[in-house]
Amino acid sequence: MKTETIKRKKSRRIYIGEVPIGDGAPIVVQSMTNTPTGDVGATLDQIRCLAQAGCDVARVAVPDDEAARAFVEIREQSPIPVIADIHFDYRLAIKTIHAGAHGVRINPGNIGGTDRFAAVIEAAKEAGICIRVGVNAGSLEKSLLETFGSPTPEAMVQSALTYTAFMENRGFHNYKVSLKSSDVLATVAAYREFSRVSDAPLHVGVTEAGPLVQGTVKSALGIGLLLYEGIGDTIRVSLSTSPVQEVRAAYAILRTLRLRERGVEIISCPTCGRCGIDLFSAVERVEEMLSTITSPLKVAVMGCVVNGPGEAREADVGVAGGQGQGVLFKKGKLVRKLREEEIVEVLVAEVRNMASS
Repeated sequence: MKTETIKRKKSRRIYIGEVPIGDGAPIVVQSMTNTPTGDVGATLDQIRCLAQAGCDVARVAVPDDEAARAFVEIREQSPIPVIADIHFDYRLAIKTIHAGAHGVRINPGNIGGTDRFAAVIEAAKEAGICIRVGVNAGSLEKSLLETFGSPTPEAMVQSALTYTAFMENRGFHNYKVSLKSSDVLATVAAYREFSRVSDAPLHVGVTEAGPLVQGTVKSALGIGLLLYEGIGDTIRVSLSTSPVQEVRAAYAILRTLRLRERGVEIISCPTCGRCGIDLFSAVERVEEMLSTITSPLKVAVMGCVVNGPGEAREADVGVAGGQGQGVLFKKGKLVRKLREEEIVEVLVAEVRNMASS
């Protein structure tokens, strides 16, 4: 059976720094720091961790003048492009644009009117950087809520179209759009409709998705459904945990859809009464020890003889467990038997050797 290939929707090309977005460019992974932006050292440390995990673009909150001043140093030392996240005060957007921001994220509905939105547009146009118009179900304009009764997908799309038309009428086309809700189905519906009527690059995500497990599930469904339909040019998985976990979850989604491969994919069983080794501990250790590997490798850590040998044989490197022992496979070939206590170290060493070669 032939594997299905996702056909991505055609969108305009923009750039964040030197990172291309849209028009067939690889899906860009974004995350956002959760350190106080005024703490330059902590924020830069987190951005470096994000970059090491594979994050392409980092976003930082700029809530006040202190953060705007700190942004200058953060932008200069960051290993990846940095976007300034602005709410309420349009002057902060202009300050960070003048400070060399690679992009700004604004919600035009909460920065005080069209004249202020126009001022941000002019500053971005002069600097040659992009704007993300972020429409959020939690902060829609009162007029739209009165018209539609609630933050419906239709209301979100209308908000986005109003603001994109405002930019287009001023000769500004260097923008991308997001239409986020914490409701997965509302998010998907809004992106589908907006994508139907616009060729703007889309930043896709489910906002306020929640803690690690719940948030990952909601994001995988929302982002995954849209990407499967070819909708989306850059993504962020929003989780109430470390932003590094957001990046890992994003790559898991992309890898599952075969849109972008980076790092180790671990195949492991949920275990049953047949399992003869401490599989949970082994999987946790393997995952952590291989977290810095960037090569797209498939690694199997299996607990018994039912599916274990088959999955291990199909992986680049794999172990199938038995009673207090296991067998090691490399590229489909049985290599050796292992004692339970050496499974993790031998498996990790083999993966590292394969990645380095």
